[in-house]
Amino acid sequence: MDRPVVAVVLAGGVGSRLYPASRSHRPKQLLALAGEETLLERTVARATFADEVIVSTRPAFADAVRESVPEASVLVEPAGKDTGPALTYATHRIAERFDDPVVFVLPSDHHVAGDFETPARRGARVAAETDALVTFGVEPERPDTGYGYIEPGAERDGYAEVAAFHEKPDARTARRYVDRGYYWNAGLFAWTPAAFLSAAADSPLSPLVDALERDDPDAGFEAVDPVSVDHAGFEAVDPVSVDHAVFERAGDVVVVPLTVEWDDLGTWDALERLLPADGDGTVVAGDATVAAVDATNNVVAGDDVHVSLVGVEDLAVVAYDDRVLVVPKAAAQRVRDLVAELRSRGEF
Repeated sequence: MDRPVVAVVLAGGVGSRLYPASRSHRPKQLLALAGEETLLERTVARATFADEVIVSTRPAFADAVRESVPEASVLVEPAGKDTGPALTYATHRIAERFDDPVVFVLPSDHHVAGDFETPARRGARVAAETDALVTFGVEPERPDTGYGYIEPGAERDGYAEVAAFHEKPDARTARRYVDRGYYWNAGLFAWTPAAFLSAAADSPLSPLVDALERDDPDAGFEAVDPVSVDHAGFEAVDPVSVDHAVFERAGDVVVVPLTVEWDDLGTWDALERLLPADGDGTVVAGDATVAAVDATNNVVAGDDVHVSLVGVEDLAVVAYDDRVLVVPKAAAQRVRDLVAELRSRGEF
C-alpha cells in the first residue's frame, strides 16, 4: 500500500480501575505491570508497521510521555474528553501534516502477543481501499462481561460488515454472544481522515469538526515541543467515546479479525491471565513480596511493599504510595466506582 500509515497511540487516560497504582499524577500507561517496559513503551514498539507513530495525550502527561517514548511524536489534546474528541482532533491534525494517510488507532493498555503486524496491515489496507471505518475483533476465549462485543454480518475478503455493536453484557448474555460467534471489541481502529471526519461531522462531535476546520492548521502539533491549544470546539462537545459517538452511528463499518493473543490490562484481575502464579495460585506484580498462609488464587501488586495473606482467596490486594486497595477479583470492575467517590472528595 502506497499511502502512509500513521499510528495514533491513545495515552490520555488515567486508568481508574487500576487504582491505586494509577492516580491522577501517574496514569496506567506509564506503569510497568507485566514486565520491565511500561504499557506505553510496549504499545509504541508494537506499532513498527506504521510509517509514523504519534502519541495522543493530555497536557499533564506530555513531558512524561515524551521521556518514556522519545522515538514517537507527541500530540497534546486541548482537553481530556475521552476518545471521541481526542481522535477527531488527532485525525484532523494528521490529515494536515501527511499526504493522504491512513490512521491506525492503538490504546496504550493492551497485552498483545503473536503476529500483530499482519492483521494491522490488513486493516489499514481495507480502510484505504473501501473508505469504511475499520474496527478489529478478537475471537473470545471466554464469555467475559468486561468487554463490548461486535456482531459480524456479511463476510468479505478478509473482513466482515458490522451488523451491530453490543455493550458489556451480563454473564448469560455474554455466553450467548460467544456461542453466536461475536467478537470482543478490541478498541483498535483504522480509517482514512476523510471517512472518519465525514462520519464525525454527522455525530455529537460535529461542533469540534467545524471548529477544527476553521482553525490554524499548524497549531498544537509539534514532535519535539508539543503545546496545548484551546479550542472552542472542545468546549462545545461532551466527553464521549469514539465507539458511541461515531462507530455505532456510522453506516459503513467493518470488522477485521485480530488473530493474536490479546487482553485488556484494565483491571487487577487481568494480571492473573498474564503473569505466572505461585504454587497457591497467587500472582505478584510490581515490587511486592508476599507471605501467605492458607491463601489461594490472589493477585498482589505493589511498589516496594510486603503483603501478608492469611486464609483469604480470590482477592486483589494492591498497595502503592500510602494507599491500599482490597477487592474481590470478581468485583474488580467496581474499582471505577471507588475512584468516582475519591474524585468527588478530591482524593484521587
